[in-house]
Amino acid sequence: MPSPLGSPTSSRSVTQTVNGSHRFTIKGYSLAKGMGVGKHIASESFTVGGYQWAIYFYPDGKNPEDHSTYVSVFVALASEGTDVRALFELTLLDQSGKGKHKVHSHFDRALESGPYTLKYRGSMWGYKRFFRRAMLETSDFLKDDCLKINCTVGVVVSETDCPRLHSIRVPESDIGSHFGILLENEEGSDITFNVFGAKFHAHKLVLAARSPVFEAEFSDRMEDDNEIVVTDMEPKVFKALLHFIYRDSLIDDEEFVGTSSSSMPSVSDALAAKLLAAADKYDLPRLRLMCESVLCKDISVNSVANILALADRHHAMDLKSVCLKFAAENLVGSGQPAGLTYLRSGFCDVFQA
Repeated sequence: MPSPLGSPTSSRSVTQTVNGSHRFTIKGYSLAKGMGVGKHIASESFTVGGYQWAIYFYPDGKNPEDHSTYVSVFVALASEGTDVRALFELTLLDQSGKGKHKVHSHFDRALESGPYTLKYRGSMWGYKRFFRRAMLETSDFLKDDCLKINCTVGVVVSETDCPRLHSIRVPESDIGSHFGILLENEEGSDITFNVFGAKFHAHKLVLAARSPVFEAEFSDRMEDDNEIVVTDMEPKVFKALLHFIYRDSLIDDEEFVGTSSSSMPSVSDALAAKLLAAADKYDLPRLRLMCESVLCKDISVNSVANILALADRHHAMDLKSVCLKFAAENLVGSGQPAGLTYLRSGFCDVFQA
């Protein structure tokens, strides 16, 4: 007698896109012209669908045959990947407020050959003749010598959906927001910091758990001594320090968006530099790395020596390594006597410390 049939099973293949966007602002367009056909300005890399991407803008065009008549815009795969299938949208923003943007898009339209396939790292999609340069320079897309380009990438992913394998989405950790509210409300605070007259209320247990320096300091103090005077740090720096300790993130401050370290005398005045010193003082390695990452973006021929000295002073070894590598690649034999002079000065500061 044949055995009865088992319960029927089913599954479903789902193919969809994981989408993400990035805005690339190009300031000083007129200064970028003349850099040469085939040479580009690259955006910061951004992540979509598990891959890194970047926008390439060619002010003199990518194609030599066009004789700089057009500007070119491309999206490039900036990380390792093989046969990455994706949809793209490039938008040149109309800055007049009329909303007449120039849009090239794969989204919301049928594609005869399906999504575009990028074979390997460095593969690109875009337009050699994105916009005629003469028309661009008299249009509403260019304002105050600035262009703004939006890029949307939709990475194609497929997965098999089986009814028996349900999943429950777990949200990102929100412990930082809860501790941040604790700091803002000052509820249960048991220690006060006086920073040049500015009072900051905090919690010994939180500070001690995050910093071994605070832990040692509190253990050596009298129980009823609940105010600490800080004389080596500005109030805004101490506020940023507490923000990190409670929220595990950098404070939302425009000074972090663009420090002034391209001007060498002000490197040590940048908020990221001062917070780096605080991270070193209170033994906060993650905060140190965050500040190193911010300062790393401002390394230039004119700033590298001072940033190198700053990195050595505050035990920022990753930043120090980047400075030395930058100097080797950009200063030696580059015909930059001023940069070499500053670099020698920076090395003197490092080895005299």
